[in-house]
Amino acid sequence: MTEKILIVEDESAIREMIAFNLQRDGKTPLQCESAVEAERVIADEQPDLVLLDWMLPGISGIEFARRLRRDDTTRKLPIIMLTARGAEDDKVHGLNSGVDDYIVKPFSSREMLARVNAVLRRGRDGGAEDKVSVGDLTIDYAAHRLHIGDGIVNIGPTEFKLLSFLVRHPERVYSRSQLLDHVWGRNAYLEERTVDVHIRRLRQTLEASGHHRYVQTVRGAGYRFSTHI
Repeated sequence: MTEKILIVEDESAIREMIAFNLQRDGKTPLQCESAVEAERVIADEQPDLVLLDWMLPGISGIEFARRLRRDDTTRKLPIIMLTARGAEDDKVHGLNSGVDDYIVKPFSSREMLARVNAVLRRGRDGGAEDKVSVGDLTIDYAAHRLHIGDGIVNIGPTEFKLLSFLVRHPERVYSRSQLLDHVWGRNAYLEERTVDVHIRRLRQTLEASGHHRYVQTVRGAGYRFSTHI
């Protein structure tokens, strides 16, 4: 599966140049020109890395980076800042906002690709997020598989995404509308009962092993993943 790289840049010529070179390198570029648009794309597409321009209309790249770092769902999303501001103080300011790397304009396509691949490689080498285990239940995010004990459990793609999200945020209660935003995407105009249907299917998938008890209903609030029965 090719890595998705989100380019947040308001200058179309720069954006298209970056997208062209990323595509040549075997990646899938996603493009937008503002932080507001980027927020929707991140929710819908779940990119592997963000190339973020400092000077954007409306919300600046610095403020948007801080916002991504404050949100549990995007806290570990790799970010590379793009900017014409090359002074040391500017670089320190950018890195202190939580970005992973910093590229000063103008830059070559070779430098940009090298930095993108280095940040992606650091994320892969970290490995902690590739698999998450709760007892004998293991979610393999990279292989998109659910293991219980020594076996592989057949699970639908939506149920896998739902379980993956809940397991990443244990003990936290999410309303149906929040789950629709995080799992289906903010542009998926679905009824809230859709969540109930997939929660029921997820519990049926986990029932044979007894793990269905971990997917809990919190009356009047929503759902959570908890091993505290």
